[in-house]
Amino acid sequence: MEIQAKIESLRNELNQHNHNYYVLDKPTISDFEFDQLLKELQVLEQKYPAFYDENSPSQRVGGSITKNFNTIVHEQRMYSLDNSYSADELLDWENRIQKLLGNVDLEYTCELKYDGASISITYENGKLQKAVTRGDGFQGDEVTANIKTIRSIPLQLKGNYPPIFTIRGEIILPFAGFEKMNQELIEIGETPYANPRNTASGSLKLQDSAEVAKRPLDCLLYTIVGNQLPFLTQFEGLEAARKWGFKVPTQSVLAKNLQEVFDFIAYWDLHRHDLPYETDGVVIKVNRLQYQDELGYTAKSPRWAMAYKFKSEQVATRLNSIVYQVGRTGAITPVANLEPVQLAGTVVKRASLHNADQIEKLDIRVGDTVFVEKGGEIIPKIIAVAERGSETEPTQYITHCPECQTKLERKEGEANHYCPNFYGCPPQIIGRIQHYISRKAMDIEGLGGETVALLYKNGLLHTYADLYDLKIEQILPLERMAQKSAENLINGIENSKEVPFERVLYAIGIRYVGETVAKKLAKHYKNIDAIANASLMDLILVDEIGDKIAQSVVEFFENQENLVLMERLKVVGVQLAVDESKSTVVSSILEGKIIVVSGVFEKFSRDELKKAIEDNGGKVGSSISSKTDFVLAGENMGPAKLEKATQLGVKIISENEFVQLLNE
Repeated sequence: MEIQAKIESLRNELNQHNHNYYVLDKPTISDFEFDQLLKELQVLEQKYPAFYDENSPSQRVGGSITKNFNTIVHEQRMYSLDNSYSADELLDWENRIQKLLGNVDLEYTCELKYDGASISITYENGKLQKAVTRGDGFQGDEVTANIKTIRSIPLQLKGNYPPIFTIRGEIILPFAGFEKMNQELIEIGETPYANPRNTASGSLKLQDSAEVAKRPLDCLLYTIVGNQLPFLTQFEGLEAARKWGFKVPTQSVLAKNLQEVFDFIAYWDLHRHDLPYETDGVVIKVNRLQYQDELGYTAKSPRWAMAYKFKSEQVATRLNSIVYQVGRTGAITPVANLEPVQLAGTVVKRASLHNADQIEKLDIRVGDTVFVEKGGEIIPKIIAVAERGSETEPTQYITHCPECQTKLERKEGEANHYCPNFYGCPPQIIGRIQHYISRKAMDIEGLGGETVALLYKNGLLHTYADLYDLKIEQILPLERMAQKSAENLINGIENSKEVPFERVLYAIGIRYVGETVAKKLAKHYKNIDAIANASLMDLILVDEIGDKIAQSVVEFFENQENLVLMERLKVVGVQLAVDESKSTVVSSILEGKIIVVSGVFEKFSRDELKKAIEDNGGKVGSSISSKTDFVLAGENMGPAKLEKATQLGVKIISENEFVQLLNE
């Protein structure tokens, strides 16, 4: 017991020194003294393996190898944020919030928007259990071994923390560390990294955690998710996280009103370049968690948060040429080839020109000097002509597809030109198959976009249905294809037959049918044949399906080649119907009912209540209208919702009444 106590004592001491140095920036011992303590711990752990602990500070040096990163579904989705670029847009956002909440007194938490790689870390009983990348928001890659090497992330929490919760933040690479890494590469004649953000993101997917440990990565935390959290506001959550040992930036403030938000934005727009890491804006959140619950989410973003993006950096450079790309839907995108120029930390060589109207509006010509900026500091775009080049000619937009020479079409009311050669244009064929195998669709392991193009060029693929006819002996002769990778590809294709119908429906590439629409159609029609036989009016009557989407669905299934594709998928066993055995639906007692959830509940979380509504055939409404059947209300129901329900005569039921209704 004496040895175990010594080991625990050393671990606690080292954890505290890590916290002092990497979180508080206030070291109390020298690096040499720290290393001596660490060596003492490592010797004892090696001598007494019975006391091994995966969260010991000795494990931060890495060494474990991860060949394949497991895909983990986020228990609570990681949404993206809506962006704003002006004070007026923030005022509009506040007006929308007040309309939903009922003119309540609002406070906001203002946080800097860090430019790194998003991470979600789960703790159980104070110990780091798993870390998952953002991925597509619904699921990401488990990178726990690599995350444990980042010394500002606590392995063991302190204080009074919940038994289980998830904390989210950004993995960043501070400027000083990034410059040092690049200097080392330059000295050995290697190409330096492009920018801190991409380098941080790439670091998380290195297979050897010992290599990750060598990189000066940092982690800035910004939100806690979980049930029965011991605080009522976002700002209290940040303060609690600090007490538990997390590195939460001290720049965050509590703003009493929007004017204080504007003051915060104005200050950091000027001072952001003084920070030791990249930031591209400010995130403003409604402070009170109950109001966050009331406001909820759109299909993509929380209604209670907004990212204010700082004005993008601009540079001038020469436009050398314009090329035209063909997308999987046949849409033509003009792309500018530029004289390479440094912009917001990266070298920019190309920029989007959007469409013919944009080119004509700006009168962009080859040979011009143009202003380029990063839209949201991500995608470069040309915003104006800085200087007219000598002897330039007005740009004539192409009339025929650059890939298959088919004459382009442009439908009335649409901005883009399209190549109508849907089944004969190579980029459209390759693009559709690449969409089919993509992560949000069939997620076929071992098969990437480049391999799809290779298979097409070798005559092995013409449609996504051809994937299921591939044989290992056909694949092996291809470039960079060994026995193991060929087997993985075939296994990945076979496993895709288990992908649920809603994702298959998204994968087959019906225009305008994204993930959300695919879920709606799958839930309503249950199988592909019912959708194929649905009339235009039937489709329009489905919740949230408009004329444009309905028309696109009808046109897809009017095409004989698409019907043949569906039959081929059906024959090989792809899921073209909802698997009722895996359905969570337990009854139809709420069939056709629209229910709005509001307030704070005693027995169940809001998410549990919403799931219960859907599992019993009902639909969760985001706002009260004449179509709302009843409101499920807890304590502190939103005043705007209470007023609206009373005004419209919508019935309000309690948590107990709801449970009683389900039991009937």
